[in-house]
Amino acid sequence: MTTVIDGKQVAASVIEAVKSATTALEKDAGVKPGLAVVIVGDDPASHAYVGAKSRMSKECGFTSIQHTLPEETTQEELARLVETLNGDDSIHGILVQLPLPKHLDSDPIIQSIKPEKDVDGLHVVNAGKVATGDLDGGLVSCTPAGAMVFVRRTHGNDLSGLNAVVIGRSNLFGKPMSALLLAANATVTTAHSRTKDLADVCRNADILVAAVGRAEMVKADWVKPGATVIDVGINRITTAEGKSRLVGDVAFEECAKVAGVITPVPGGVGPMTIAMLMANTVIAAYRKAGRTPPKF
Repeated sequence: MTTVIDGKQVAASVIEAVKSATTALEKDAGVKPGLAVVIVGDDPASHAYVGAKSRMSKECGFTSIQHTLPEETTQEELARLVETLNGDDSIHGILVQLPLPKHLDSDPIIQSIKPEKDVDGLHVVNAGKVATGDLDGGLVSCTPAGAMVFVRRTHGNDLSGLNAVVIGRSNLFGKPMSALLLAANATVTTAHSRTKDLADVCRNADILVAAVGRAEMVKADWVKPGATVIDVGINRITTAEGKSRLVGDVAFEECAKVAGVITPVPGGVGPMTIAMLMANTVIAAYRKAGRTPPKF
């Protein structure tokens, strides 16, 4: 029988652990984790994401601050706000919602966030720490961190002897995911659009992670029987009936007949992203207080 991972259930368990850690830190050190979320402009999807993040941070017991800036905000104004938040000791995590309006350059803004407050895990210092295996010193990008929770709950902390294939080499997901699997002792192949005989490469994977943004690209004959399949893709397609629906990069129905463990889309990796953002905020607060952060 194939196990279909319930991402909402796993995310809820992470949030419960975050709440417990928040309560313990406030009791033991008198420190309340603080998360500041910055959004610029009127993009409806971004506002929905930010609203969910702000609500969850309040539910976790954080000091939750949201800065909603107008579309015409300048690069200098946004940079000044980030600098102010960098200097605020009550704020442990800073998140600037992407994408920014077209006239703003996101990279200098992200790189200006103090690495220890970069709860999105996008600063080059945090990316470098993940790449070099320093997982206790940096903050891990939320989506790969969430995918690794699924991997650990399926296979344990030590992936020695397991082959992992990550399809996708983006800085946001593919590269950090490969680095996390490598740090857990898996033998890792990073595959992508230029990989020769991609299906053959995938058939060797005990853990197959798809993150390329191509709807239902991974077919059943790409999957090793009993493999763990983590689908990070989110693609909107039009059905034969003319309706719109979300699918992943994995052809779920057919691959679920072959895989041992599989994540659905929606309801798999997606809910984990906000949960790991909350976990990163708690980790940052513990470090600032000189305490050993919990593992999630």
